[in-house]
Amino acid sequence: MDINDNIESPLNLKVSFNVMLKHYEALAKSDDEFVAARAKRIIDMACAYPELEKGFSDVSILKKREKEIAIILKDSFSPVLTKNEIKTASVPFHNLIFNSSERFKSIIKTAGDNFELQIKNMPEDDRYIIACTIILNFCYGYNLNFKRPFYYEIPDANGILRYYKILYNADFCEIVRTEAAKKITQEDYDELLDNFENIDLWKEKFPPNSYIFKGFVISNIFDVTDDQSISNIKSNLIGEDKRKDEGFIEEFHEVFRSLLGINDIKVGFTIYNEEEETFERVYGVGMNSFLLNKSESTCCRGALCSWSYDRLLNENKFFSVSDVDKMFKLSKGKVPHITALYEQGIKSAIFAPIANDKGLMGILEIVSSTPQVLNSINANKLIDVMPFIISAVERSKSDEENLIEAIIQKECTSIHPSVHWRFEREARNFIKSEMSGEQAVFKKIAFENIYPLYGQIDIKGSSEARNKATQQDLTLQLSSVKRIFKSASEIESLPIYEQLIYQTDNYLKGLSVHFQVDSEQQISEFFKQDIEPVLKHLYTIDELKEQINAYFDSIDDKVNMLYRHRKDYDDTIALINKKMASLLDIKQVEAQLMYPHYFERFKTDGVEHNMYIGESITREDSFNLIYLYNLRLWQLQVMCEMENSYYQMRSDFPVSLDVASMILVFNQPLSISFRMDEKQFDVDGTYNARYEIVKKRVDKAYIKGTTERVTQKGKISIVYSQKQDEKEYLRYIKFLQSRHYLDTDVEIVELQDLQAVTGLKAIRVSVLYHKDENDKAFYTYDDLMKEIRA
Repeated sequence: MDINDNIESPLNLKVSFNVMLKHYEALAKSDDEFVAARAKRIIDMACAYPELEKGFSDVSILKKREKEIAIILKDSFSPVLTKNEIKTASVPFHNLIFNSSERFKSIIKTAGDNFELQIKNMPEDDRYIIACTIILNFCYGYNLNFKRPFYYEIPDANGILRYYKILYNADFCEIVRTEAAKKITQEDYDELLDNFENIDLWKEKFPPNSYIFKGFVISNIFDVTDDQSISNIKSNLIGEDKRKDEGFIEEFHEVFRSLLGINDIKVGFTIYNEEEETFERVYGVGMNSFLLNKSESTCCRGALCSWSYDRLLNENKFFSVSDVDKMFKLSKGKVPHITALYEQGIKSAIFAPIANDKGLMGILEIVSSTPQVLNSINANKLIDVMPFIISAVERSKSDEENLIEAIIQKECTSIHPSVHWRFEREARNFIKSEMSGEQAVFKKIAFENIYPLYGQIDIKGSSEARNKATQQDLTLQLSSVKRIFKSASEIESLPIYEQLIYQTDNYLKGLSVHFQVDSEQQISEFFKQDIEPVLKHLYTIDELKEQINAYFDSIDDKVNMLYRHRKDYDDTIALINKKMASLLDIKQVEAQLMYPHYFERFKTDGVEHNMYIGESITREDSFNLIYLYNLRLWQLQVMCEMENSYYQMRSDFPVSLDVASMILVFNQPLSISFRMDEKQFDVDGTYNARYEIVKKRVDKAYIKGTTERVTQKGKISIVYSQKQDEKEYLRYIKFLQSRHYLDTDVEIVELQDLQAVTGLKAIRVSVLYHKDENDKAFYTYDDLMKEIRA
């Protein structure tokens, strides 16, 4: 078996100890007799086996001459340190190891029989190209700095991967040209500088096996699992508020100067705004963007040529420009990023995408005023630090998003996704002004020419139901203390007990005859000021302790009152609101997919919602009235579904309540703006205010000439003022009747005039119900109630 089998390389590998034996020849002349004698013995032994000096590629010779090779390498592999040092002798970039320390052998043994040793961060194509760069250094004197650290990943006894850094000692190597080798000219070298990844070009300049490698390398290996070798870079990237520190960017320049071994470099950043598809400048002291030059932001396609655009944004790969002046002349000043560099006096540059699995976040720019010092070869050194940069940018991006959200929350409130873009834009401007030292002002957010939709599913008789629950709780609590005072008067006949019983009876009578709004407050004060002090006194009487304990056990700690029927009522309202709001939210996701629009909902005694749809919200030239009509039909259908859903779960609620649904139709587009003081959107202008007036009062409106409310249980009321709205909704109703959402009892009624609002009408139609999700029968409200009670 030959070392070079199955390996394509410009180097024909031969293991040779020629260079090392020459070292021993020098040591043989040493004044130190012990050193000289040892060196002579090694030379004499090697002379008996000339292949050790001439070189060989037959793997079997390594085994055959194992003892002799060990003698030659004994000084390099000290027996004293063999259990401490991790060291191997091998050929470069090859997994063939022919000598190693005991520590290395132990590590490999621990990894297991199935473990295969490989250099992890060296792709196959890179091996060929790296071999070419070694030839450029050895044979042509080009000092290419490609000292990327290489690593082994080896599992320990616990199966945990540990990382070992490999340092090569190449003192015992020599590279010899063959007749097949092509002479490399300066022009060839210049071409290779910008084409690290062009494997075909490298193979053309350095044909396979056109050079002979003679020698071996000693690998000194270090466990760097816990190494903090890049901690300075990492700490510079993730330090809190470092963008505000004047020394931050200079420190960052120093980090990359050390990394690349080049003093004449500067570092810049550009943000990628995916939503706007623009490149933007980073805000911060000393920050620069060499891609943008003097611009604050620019369109991505306008800042790059098509190749570099695809390279950065689609492939997320870096590229270099080793000679800006040369590229500027070749492109005749028509390539935007080359022109930007040329105008700033930059001679070479690297552009590296800062990208994660979600795509591009920004661009790292490294530039120099010296040509060729930045190129596609040393650009590869960024591979090892890019994960830290990506992590830092992700954190910075998250911090910025949090800051934007914090500003929005502070200046506004929780914002619906459909209009979030507008608030984000203003928040960015706010941050930019602060960073620039200007007075930051959050500008007014307004949307014009949009159509409103409003609907509510309201709990009927909620005030009466709460009053009844309050009346029941207060009656129970009063009756309980009355029993205690009666027991107390039997034990201790005091007039005060009689007086408290009399006062309690008066409150009980008042509750049974006529419950007033202030009754609850009065009775609550009575318990707090009059009853509780007496009960604390009575607790000293053993015969009353059980009754008093039972009384206080019935009192709710939060409200400090008996809270049983009111809790059932409050729990019912909360459950209704939760279920209805949840259903509406789920349906809203579907509606947003049809066409984006603003949506908000509120929980009161029921659930109400606002929607606004129009061009200014979507930012796209796509709005058509068909989307408004679609949303109106969707709203009517969802209101029917919410009614159905409510009555299917009505029996599960602690208190039996009814609901009534209403939709308000407003025919004309209006404007809304965000009220900073109230943290919500509101209509703009006097005429548009009419819409808000109607919205707040219409559900309490009466049918003209009657005392009947427009909203009724079992029906949906559609309030409007224009004849064309009436025709439109009658069409929707007819469609939903065909789908068995609505009954056939359509009626059109006029509404009593509201303050400053006249001419309102309403279409009322009964909803058709199912008893449950599996029930295919259709019921009117009255039929459904009979079925439920049956």
